[in-house]
Amino acid sequence: MRIGVLTGGGDSPGTNVALRALVLRAAKRDHQVVAFLDGWKGVLNGEFRELVPTDVRELIAVGGTIIGSSRTNPFNTEGGPELCIRQLREAKVDALITIGGDDTNGVAHRLAEHGVKVVGIPQTIDNDLGATDYSVGFHSALHTVTEALDRLRTTGHSHHRVMVCEIMGRDSGWLTLFGGLAGGADIILLPEEHFDIDTVCAELKRLHQEGADYSIVAVAEGAVPQELAGQVVEEEERDAFGHVRLGGIGKWLAQEIEKRTGLETRDVTLGHLQRGGPPTAAERVLATRMGIKAVGLCESGQFDMMVVVRGLEIGAVPMTEALQQNRMVPPELVHLNELLG
Repeated sequence: MRIGVLTGGGDSPGTNVALRALVLRAAKRDHQVVAFLDGWKGVLNGEFRELVPTDVRELIAVGGTIIGSSRTNPFNTEGGPELCIRQLREAKVDALITIGGDDTNGVAHRLAEHGVKVVGIPQTIDNDLGATDYSVGFHSALHTVTEALDRLRTTGHSHHRVMVCEIMGRDSGWLTLFGGLAGGADIILLPEEHFDIDTVCAELKRLHQEGADYSIVAVAEGAVPQELAGQVVEEEERDAFGHVRLGGIGKWLAQEIEKRTGLETRDVTLGHLQRGGPPTAAERVLATRMGIKAVGLCESGQFDMMVVVRGLEIGAVPMTEALQQNRMVPPELVHLNELLG
């Protein structure tokens, strides 16, 4: 069997590990692997290279993706889907494994409806794919966020400041919630619920009146204050999949906190630091298991499926189920941090 693979969308520290696992497993089973470069862009352009075990063996501790990524959407290009199908046929690909989030795997599913044999591996630091407990990338990004909050705590304590940390998460706040809890944030603000800036400021003043000489606020990039909810976003501020280009809530929040409370406040945006660096041990195990499973699905002819983890078990579900809806933080967890004080 000749298996194609691509990595699309935002990268993460575990992407290379999943790639490594599927190449090693495929080679052990006497399959060929060809990698399309820079995601769907490489498929459209017919740009691919063969991958063999010596290409990937050292990737166990390497973040990012050696075959590149992009946010290219073939369905935004006239004749794009047909061109993808033709390029895959000319590359003699029997099955295609796509490593990415809902956009990358959403394209795969739409092509599957045209007869392309696809298997998806969930990869997103947002951890927002609905059918899996965890996606490749989440554990490592969580480690980075936790470490950042640990560092912000010491400098915040030294200067008696409020430290606002903006964390990735467009629609789902898993990374901010788990990172905030692990990093001991005093206030955690998520995209799942609009927040009231007056309530935030009142809570910070209460903490400081009760003796706290610093505070940590963890805010997801997609969190929205009630007073700014519903603002129209211009079309040029969207990417190829129609997503708003986020950023700036941390700076706005820090300015409002200082203005309304008089507490000295600083903001830090972690940005792409959350996507980089070596994968954690848990990440390496998860990505390896998912890569192996993806090859197994190809061998057994189970296509238009996505690899998932539920509890300790690696399984697979139809793409339609996996992409049906984003995995949001449930209401009972949104305010979990408030139970601590």
